[in-house]
Amino acid sequence: MQYVFEEVNSLDRRCYEEYGLSEDLLMEHAASSMLNFINDNFKSNSKILIVAGAGNNGADGIALARLMQGNYKVKLYLPFGVHTEIGKLQLKRAEFVGVKIVNKIKKADIVVDCLFGTGLNRDLSEKAINIITQLNELKSYYKIACDIPSGINNIGQVNQIAFKADTTITMGALKKSLYTDEAKNFTGEIKVANLGIQRELYETKSLCNLLDVDDLKLPFREAMSTHKGDFGHLAVVVGQKDGAGLIACESAFSFGVGLITAITKHTNIPKSIMSSLELPDNTSAIAIGMGLGDDYDKTILQNDIAKVIDADMFYDDEVLNLLDKDNVVLTPHPKEFVNLLKLTNIADISVSELQQNRFKYLSIFCSKFPNTVLLLKGSNVLIGQNDKIFINPLGSSALSFGGSGDILSGLIGSLLAQRYNSLDAAINGSLTHTIAALNYDKNDYSMTPNDLINEIKSI
Repeated sequence: MQYVFEEVNSLDRRCYEEYGLSEDLLMEHAASSMLNFINDNFKSNSKILIVAGAGNNGADGIALARLMQGNYKVKLYLPFGVHTEIGKLQLKRAEFVGVKIVNKIKKADIVVDCLFGTGLNRDLSEKAINIITQLNELKSYYKIACDIPSGINNIGQVNQIAFKADTTITMGALKKSLYTDEAKNFTGEIKVANLGIQRELYETKSLCNLLDVDDLKLPFREAMSTHKGDFGHLAVVVGQKDGAGLIACESAFSFGVGLITAITKHTNIPKSIMSSLELPDNTSAIAIGMGLGDDYDKTILQNDIAKVIDADMFYDDEVLNLLDKDNVVLTPHPKEFVNLLKLTNIADISVSELQQNRFKYLSIFCSKFPNTVLLLKGSNVLIGQNDKIFINPLGSSALSFGGSGDILSGLIGSLLAQRYNSLDAAINGSLTHTIAALNYDKNDYSMTPNDLINEIKSI
C-alpha cells in the first residue's frame, strides 16, 4: 500500500526547510531517476527526443538531456522557450555539454514528454494540442511522461488531449490526478522518481492509499476441525432477473462462505444453493440489488445484518434507510452512483460530470455518511469510508462484461458473511475481482462469468 497525495509542492517545501535540500538538487535527482529508467531499459546510443515545456517540468527534461548527452543521441525540442530561472540555468548547462536543440519533432527511438506537469490548470493552446497530437501519432516510439502525461490537469481531467505514455515517471510521490479513470488511458505504467531522499522521509501521512497485489488477504481456512457453519451464511436476494443473483451465489461459493441461501420464488436454482422465501435464522450477511427489480420483500432489509448493496437498490428509496451503518457496503457503477447522489440530495449531476470528479463526489458522500463503505466501480476502483480513500488501480477492460459486478457483490458478500468488517470486505473483494481478471490468460474480450469465477478459485 502506498500513499497518494493531492499535491506535492508542500512536500518539496519540506525538503527545502527541514532537510536543507534545494530546488536544483531535487531537479537533478528527478532527471537522474528518469535516466536510470532509460539506462535499465534501452541500449546506449539510442535516439532520444525530449520535448520540454517552459516551466519546471521542462527544466527536468533539459536536465535529463544533459545527463544523457554522450551516451545517447539526444535532441531537445523547446517549442515554448524557457521561462523559469532554473530552466534557464539548466539550458545553459545543457548547451555547455553540447546538447543539440531542434526546432521541430524529430525521429527517435524514445520520446520523453516534459511539456506540462501535475500543476496544469488551464486549457491547452492550439500549438500545444498540435504538438501532443504529433507525438501521439509516432506509433513506433517508446513514450515516457515526466511527472504526468501532458494534457492531464491538476485534478486528473483530460479536457482536450493528452500525451499517451507507455511509462509515467512521477516525481517524489504518487498523485490523485494519475488515478482518475480518464488518466488511465494515458499514464501507462506509473513509477515514482527518487528526489534525493527516501520516500519514507519525503512523504507525510495521507488518508488516500494505493492498493496493490500484496495487500490482498484471502480467507484461507487455518483451523483443521471445522464445519460449514464456521464460515458464515450468505443470503442472496434473487430478483426478477434471476441470473444476476445466481452469478453472485456462485461467486460467493468460490470465496470461502460456508452456506448460501437464495431468497427467491424461482425454482431453477443450482443444487448446491439452498433456496427460501425468508431469511434463515443464522444469516450472517445479505447481498441484494443484483437484477432485483422492484418486486421483493422489503422486510428483508429491516435488520442489523451486514449487507452488500448493488445495482437496482440505487434506484429504490429503501436504500436511504441503509446509509451511515458500519456494516453496509455500497457498490454502484457511475450511473447508479449519480442516482444515489440525487436520492441523498447531495448533487444532481450527469455521469460525465461524475467521471470528471470521481474523488470529489466520493469524498462528499463519505463525509455525509461516514460509517458506510462506498465502492465506486471504474477502471480505477475507489473505496471510501469517512475520510479515508483506497484506490484499486488493477482494473482492466477484461472485466467489462455482463455479470462482472454480480461477481464482485458475491465476493464482498462472502467476506461479510465470514465476519470481515465492511472496509476489509470491500478492499479484499475488489482486489480479488481485479487480480483474477489479470490472471486470465486468454483474449481479454473473451472472459465470461464462469471464467472469472474459475480464476478466483486459483488466486
